[in-house]
Amino acid sequence: MTEQLLHWLQSEQASHILKASILLLAGFVVSGLASRAIGRILINNFSQHHVVLFKRLVYWLLLALFIASALKQLGFSLSVLLGAAGVLSVALGFASQTSASNLISGLFLIGEQPFQLGDTIKVGNTTGEVLSIDLLSVKLRTFDNLYVRIPNESLIKSEMTNLTRFPIRRFDLLIGVAYKENISQVRQVMLNVADNNPLCLDEPDPMFLFLGFGDSSLNIQFSVWSKRENFRDLRNSLQEEIKLAFDKAGIEIPFPQRTVYLAQQATPTPTEAADATTQNHSV
Repeated sequence: MTEQLLHWLQSEQASHILKASILLLAGFVVSGLASRAIGRILINNFSQHHVVLFKRLVYWLLLALFIASALKQLGFSLSVLLGAAGVLSVALGFASQTSASNLISGLFLIGEQPFQLGDTIKVGNTTGEVLSIDLLSVKLRTFDNLYVRIPNESLIKSEMTNLTRFPIRRFDLLIGVAYKENISQVRQVMLNVADNNPLCLDEPDPMFLFLGFGDSSLNIQFSVWSKRENFRDLRNSLQEEIKLAFDKAGIEIPFPQRTVYLAQQATPTPTEAADATTQNHSV
């Protein structure tokens, strides 16, 4: 048995298998090193999204070359493999039209660049941070730490909102005050609150809009701007500060009220009373 193993190890077949294994191992090592080197070179000139795409492209191209060389060492004909791969690609294309549509949509997303890695986007009812942009889908992490995969075709066909594309955002506060209140006083109180809030930007200026007369209040929109990273803190602090300022100034925030009147029981007419008396006597 030992002699047979030694004889096989010294054979040409074992030599080819050993060379193929070395080529595969070298392929994984060289592909990983090359992709990391490409990432370090491009990080200063391209976006993070493009750097990730270039790294993946270099990795898989180099790995494919080493795999092809290893298969050649094992005696496989590359022309036959390429022909089989072409036939398989056509068959898979007809069998998976949805994947092909997602692939084409992914190319459009890569070219258009409506968002990048790390951006916060809203698609339908889903809002989250972009973790990866692949050829078939986009992966998001929602604010409650859920992993969501959205097909690229859905992103192309539906409305998508990028919440972090621009450096500043506007917060619109809709509020109502009682009809007895002085609009000028309300405006001044809200502007003072915005001036004293360090998260509120001075440029663009805060905006006070009197929207009209509601059923139970004078409707107002108060809009302020903040840096996108401070938007959530500004939204929370501004509403609390306005409520405290209104209480201090005696400004009333009304709420809908309903007054219900219960009608008294109707008194029976004389005819109805007489009929009731006749029935009682008959019983």
